[in-house]
This record gives sequence, structure tokens and C-alpha cells, in this order.
Amino acid sequence: MEQENEYAEELEPISDQPQLPRVKSSKPILGITAGDINGIGLEVVLKALSHRKILDICVPVIYGSSKVVSYHKNIVQLDDVTFVGQRNADRLAHDKINVVNIWNDNVNITLGKPTDLGGTFAQQSLEAAVKDLKLGLIDAIVTAPIHKKSMQLAGFEHVGHTEYMTKEFNAADSLMLLVADRLRVGLVTAHIPLKDVSKSITKERIISKLRIFSETLRIDFGFERPNIAVLGLNPHAGEEGMLGDEEEKIIRPAIMECKKNGMMAFGPFPADGFFGSGQFNKFDGILAMYHDQGLIPFKALTFGGGVNYTAGLPVIRTSPDHGTAFDLAGKNEADPSSFLQAMFMAIDIYRNRKEYHELKKNAVRKVAVEMENEEGGEMH
Repeated sequence: MEQENEYAEELEPISDQPQLPRVKSSKPILGITAGDINGIGLEVVLKALSHRKILDICVPVIYGSSKVVSYHKNIVQLDDVTFVGQRNADRLAHDKINVVNIWNDNVNITLGKPTDLGGTFAQQSLEAAVKDLKLGLIDAIVTAPIHKKSMQLAGFEHVGHTEYMTKEFNAADSLMLLVADRLRVGLVTAHIPLKDVSKSITKERIISKLRIFSETLRIDFGFERPNIAVLGLNPHAGEEGMLGDEEEKIIRPAIMECKKNGMMAFGPFPADGFFGSGQFNKFDGILAMYHDQGLIPFKALTFGGGVNYTAGLPVIRTSPDHGTAFDLAGKNEADPSSFLQAMFMAIDIYRNRKEYHELKKNAVRKVAVEMENEEGGEMH
């Protein structure tokens, strides 16, 4: 049913008082995109932000529209959640939820349906958040779900968030990584048709994904020497060539080269037995060959609490592991757990990266001091 936006409640108005000089927050500043305004995105965002501890650990910044956020707030009936409207992210309230107004027009919200307007506003929200991330005004992005058809109708040129972020930050490659508790599943190929998977899997591509995976497990997740299981492409991992030769010609050689370079990579493992036997519990990460090979077992084991993380970028981007769920839009039935976990993970990765770079800096400084002392000793 098409609903016009009749906003029963406005957010806290934008202040016209002169702005004070910008002060850097001691907490990470999380940019939150609105996603598709016709789906459950803003519902799970608002429910996640109602968590009583959230303002103690981060500064949330929603990129969208005060009016649209207010509309969705009325649906979820969170009277105790308050917001501060902002013209931009230059001056934020560090103890409140901020809404940066990207558009001020009244918008027709068509709950549960893909529309070009839904895609247009999702794209505007994403672009504004990415711009501020590049400027250093925010520390990480948590993206609400978008709908591929809506984005296509709006002229969005990318398959999804992962591909868009990879291009925007000029990364040579990236890794779509699904995370929940101790389960971390990366993908060699992501949003491509199944018929194109086999020809898209190359030795070089697997090596690139394994390098990103190993590095992100070390830096972003704190594993000193992460061990990664690599799945085969074919049933029974090819059965020694009887059911396909990609394992012997491509996947195994890639694993062997990574091992020679010091990585802890193992496989290829038959995917069905690997998950069915619980073998996945023995590894820090699992590299699947294609989308459904990795995501079907992942979601079966973790549905509702998983996080999608784009590894391999110089910036931090997380999102819930679900889509727009148009069938639930407007019913106040969406579970915010995955979005809340995406926020927590963005904060954790921000802290881990900060600690890693500080330790690295201190190590370099220590070596420099030791070298100076040695040179000084020789002079005497």
C-alpha cells in the first residue's frame, strides 16, 4: 500500500546558533546510511540505536532526512529515542544520535516496493557518507540494506555496496567477508551468475583473496597467525579430477604458493562435508569459491546475527547480513540484531586497527632509538 509521508513527529530542529569549533570525539564516529527507505533499513537502524549503551561507545550519524527518519520512528514507536538534525557532519553532538539531512523534500514512501526514488535516496545517502569518510569526518560506515532493482532503476552502476566501495577507495581488490562469532566466510566470487563462476576463478584471484583474508584476520580481528580453510569448487572437491579439474589445476596451486609465502592456508576441502562434520570450527577463516557455497551454510548456522564486512579497503564498512525484506516493511517485526552486530564490529575493527598501527609505530620508534644508541656506542 502506497503511503504518503505525513510526518506526525519532527526531529529536534537544526540549531541556528553559531557553531563552535569542531572537536574530535574520543569515541568512533559511525556513519549510518539510510538504505532503501521502502524496506526495513531504517527500522533496524532505529531499533539498534535504541540500545541503552550505544551512545557510550560511539557517535552515530544517520545520512538521510529528518522527515524520513521520523516517519520510520513512528512505525517502530521508540518514543525515548531522540535525534539532532544536522546540515553536515562538521559539528556533531557527541552524546546524541545525529541525522545529517541529505535531502529536505517530502518523499512518497512506498513500503514494500522497489522504486526509483527508493534507489535514488539510498544512493544519495551512501555517496554523502562515503564523501565524509574520505574527509575524515567519520571513522567508519555501517550501511543499511539496498535493493538491487531499486538501485538499477535509479541508475546506480554497481552490483552492490562491496563493488561500489572498492571502486571509490581505489582498492586493487577486496573481499566480501561474512562474520558471526567464530565463523568467518570470505568469497572468491560474489555477485555474479552461477554460470560465470568457473571461468572467474583463477589462481591469481584466489591468491589475492587469501592475502586480503590473512591480513584482515591479523589486523582487523587480532589473529597472530590465522589459519584459513579453502573450499573446492566441485562436488567432493573434484574427486581427483573425476568431477572437475579446477581443484588440481587452479585451487591447490594457489594454496601451495600462499603457503610458500608464509600463509596458513589449507585445502581444498569438499564444502558439504566440511560444514556438515563441524570441521569449520577448527579454522579462523573459510574461503568459499562462490556466493551461495559460502552464504547458505553461514546463514543456516548464524541467521539474524551475521555481519557483512568489506575487507581489503583502507576504510571500514560493515552491514547486516540481510536485505531490505520488503515483506516485513512497515510491520515493526524486523529483528535489529544483525545491524547492531554490524555497529559493534565496526567499532571493534576501528579499535583493532588503531591499536595495530600504534604498536607498529612504537616498534619503528624503538628500532630507531636502538640504532641511534648503537651508533653512539661505536663513536665512544
